[in-house]
Amino acid sequence: MKSIITSVLLLLFLCSWDSEDRRIMNIAGDWTVQLDSTDIGLQNGWQNKRFLQLMKLPGTTDDAGIGVPNKLKPSLEKLQMSHLTRKNSYLGAAWYTREITIPKDWKGKKLILKLERVIWKTNVWIDGKELETGQNSLIAPHYYDLSGYLTAGKTHRITIRVDNRKQFDISVDNMAHAYTNETQIIWNGIIGKMEIEAFDAVRIANLQVKPDIKAGKAKLTLVLNNNTKKLDKGVLGITAVHKKSKVAVDALQKDIQIKAGQSVLEVDYDMGKDVKLWSEFSPELYELKAELKAGKNKSETAVDFGMRSFSKNGSVLTINDQPVFLRGTLECDIFPLTGHTPMDKEGWRKVFGTAKNWGLNHLRFHSWCPPEAAFEVADEMGFYLQVELPVWTLKIGEDQKTTDFLYAEAQRMIDEYGNHPSFCMWSMGNELQGDITVLTKLMNSLKEKDSRHLYTTTSFTFEKEHGVWPEPEDDFFITQWTKKGWVRGQGVFNSESPTFNKDYVTSVEGMTVPLITHEIGQYAVYPKIDEIAKYTGVLDPINFKSVKEDLERKGLISKASDYTKASGKLAVILYKEEIERALKTAGISGFQLLDLHDFPGQGTALVGLLDAFWDSKGLISAEEFREFSAPLVPLLRFAKATYLNNELFDASLDVSNYGESSLKDQQIEWSINDGNAVLASGSTKATIAPGYNHKVLNINESLQKIIKATKLTIKVNLKGTHYKNQWNVWIYPQKQTIDYGKVVYTRSLDEAYKLLNAGKKVLLNPDWKKIKGIEGKFVPVFWSPVHFPKQAGTMGVLCDPSHRALADFPTDMHTDWQWWDLNVNSTTLIMDAIVGGNPIVEMVDNFANNRKLASLYEGSVKSGKLIVASFDLNTDLEKRPVAKQMLISILKYMNSAAFNPEEIKNPEVLKTILADQKEKGKEAAISIY
Repeated sequence: MKSIITSVLLLLFLCSWDSEDRRIMNIAGDWTVQLDSTDIGLQNGWQNKRFLQLMKLPGTTDDAGIGVPNKLKPSLEKLQMSHLTRKNSYLGAAWYTREITIPKDWKGKKLILKLERVIWKTNVWIDGKELETGQNSLIAPHYYDLSGYLTAGKTHRITIRVDNRKQFDISVDNMAHAYTNETQIIWNGIIGKMEIEAFDAVRIANLQVKPDIKAGKAKLTLVLNNNTKKLDKGVLGITAVHKKSKVAVDALQKDIQIKAGQSVLEVDYDMGKDVKLWSEFSPELYELKAELKAGKNKSETAVDFGMRSFSKNGSVLTINDQPVFLRGTLECDIFPLTGHTPMDKEGWRKVFGTAKNWGLNHLRFHSWCPPEAAFEVADEMGFYLQVELPVWTLKIGEDQKTTDFLYAEAQRMIDEYGNHPSFCMWSMGNELQGDITVLTKLMNSLKEKDSRHLYTTTSFTFEKEHGVWPEPEDDFFITQWTKKGWVRGQGVFNSESPTFNKDYVTSVEGMTVPLITHEIGQYAVYPKIDEIAKYTGVLDPINFKSVKEDLERKGLISKASDYTKASGKLAVILYKEEIERALKTAGISGFQLLDLHDFPGQGTALVGLLDAFWDSKGLISAEEFREFSAPLVPLLRFAKATYLNNELFDASLDVSNYGESSLKDQQIEWSINDGNAVLASGSTKATIAPGYNHKVLNINESLQKIIKATKLTIKVNLKGTHYKNQWNVWIYPQKQTIDYGKVVYTRSLDEAYKLLNAGKKVLLNPDWKKIKGIEGKFVPVFWSPVHFPKQAGTMGVLCDPSHRALADFPTDMHTDWQWWDLNVNSTTLIMDAIVGGNPIVEMVDNFANNRKLASLYEGSVKSGKLIVASFDLNTDLEKRPVAKQMLISILKYMNSAAFNPEEIKNPEVLKTILADQKEKGKEAAISIY
């Protein structure tokens, strides 16, 4: 009873201080500004001047329309296509000033100025007197002690100089997302909170909470500042309150001695028997309040935290000792309306809410660290975050000042964001190269300071003799390949015939720490032209406008939406297989997509299924995406995408279960479907244990009843749950003969001309290895055709499935897995010069060129009729059922009365289009460097 009374009294003591005791002055509002592009402000004493131009702070010069106006006009030149364009740009120093009146009751208080986020360096003057050395953080607030400069009851002028020029060598070509014009912009101004807080002479300067779930305790580290210059006695009160239920944990009261100056106090706080743990499934949060009384001095601070253990068990990540699989994407500070990160929770709810709706539980902040508001929302929604120091350089260790800056930034990240349970993983930066030992030393210093997170040396690296296996001190490893092979599909999807029974087990064999696949995807999608209207902020989509105007000039604007849809649907099937291969691999602990949403920089890298605003492009619904990106995913293993009807469809079902618990006696249903007709079905009961479940059931079905070319869909669902998945396969009759009828097949253009002049029906199928054109590929452009111009530049098939030439070749309007053989054994024809005729199978060109491309084209010439096919319809057809089926379908059409194509008015141009000038194979794109 005594302890209960003590706890109640202490709780009253803790809650008795009201907001006035915190004494916070908001200095946001109207300021005046003066740009200092010639750097004369310091020598001319601008700290003593008043400026004329008004500007709202928090805000940026871009928001205010201040700076150098953009003069770029739409064009497909590299500058216009590199990224979104600032409407008004400014790089250099800018001075901001206003008057503030200090409350009378602030006499004797410690006064701390907080500027929540700035690029890059600040200096502060009060009434013309400069404060301590300027601040230079890119990822944490700038703090200044104003105590000796402000007088209670008086009005003072505060002047802040912000210099957004590069201060340290943190990145190659300014690509680190903390300092870049590729995603956010190199803005000048101040964003987030701008306030002065008054403190008593004895105060809690910092509070860190380290949860210990096994002991049921929170281990507290308090930094105490005592400016009385003498030893002082005080009473420390601690209490934690569960944020949802408002139930308080038993409070703790402790008598302490407070040394003069700064000291550190460690306290163990018992969270009680009913402590609730934080995870993606139950993001239980506590608010911990610490209050200190020392004579007349009072100090109060509060932080949110979660009782969780994010750790590893061998090569498996764990949350509270349960296996976890990270389903993640990157966030690269992409906010096209403002050009900078949101500083409030509302702005981040759109990001995390959308990511969660699309089945994700993880975000990686590539070469930057988000603000407090992002962590708060992630805490509430149960996201596992990976944050990084603001660095992406090839020269680690070459400049000691830069290294010192990174150490300082790391400490600031601990102090500002370390308590957040969502802050689970920490990388020293992106694809870092140079002296790796410098990174190891930095990482180890952080491990000693803060054990709440897992650490890795770098998010992948191309550094020689590194990047293919974990560094000795890594807690986890991020890579696109190991010394044993690829762990992302980019390396295999074009070069290997489609198969769905493969994984990356061989590549990760012997891995002793969790492996996360690095930046999987990067499949370019054609720009969504109607997105242009959404850019109503500080950035002008000159890149999108350039593509639109080019399409208009070429008479192709009506095809723009089909280009987006066709290329986007191809990206969907590739992302699905990327994710499923990772999920099928015991030994992989997660994936990081690049990207679920668009990346507007680095040559307009529109690799997302969502746009840069986190809005859907209409390529796949969130519900459909969650079929293969969810806590539990059914995974079907089968040998190939195409079958003959004399074969068996043999498949086995695996289940990836990283949900809350096992599923006992779970009924699993499967079916093979032709449209709405169910051709075969079955079910079984199984226990789905946590983690990876192999061969839960087998499917072995004859395909003999399929008598014509057909697309089938295999569906699997867990009865009574929302977990399901589906896959397409294509079945072709084995006993088919190729009937040319009245069609003459030739590989020679000269022979084709003669036959056409004689009124014949001609199928011209030249040797694709010799003719002029673009290298045929199954996969689309990697990342960006502007950033990587040395790659084959197509973005997938575009066709009309109802065209009679495709009547016996089941297809959608876009590339799917059955197109692999045709596409890789082809040369795409550039048809810009031809007048008349029509494409049957187009290839979407990349948006840096916007050419008319085709692999199957028809037209009449003189009295004859022609189809030109630039994929191989000649070689080993009995071993290539897809090519054989395409040929059969084409011939049936050409022998029918429906074959009456539009006239080609300049057939002589075919000599140029099909000239024996095959371009050399293009380089693969694996690196941005």
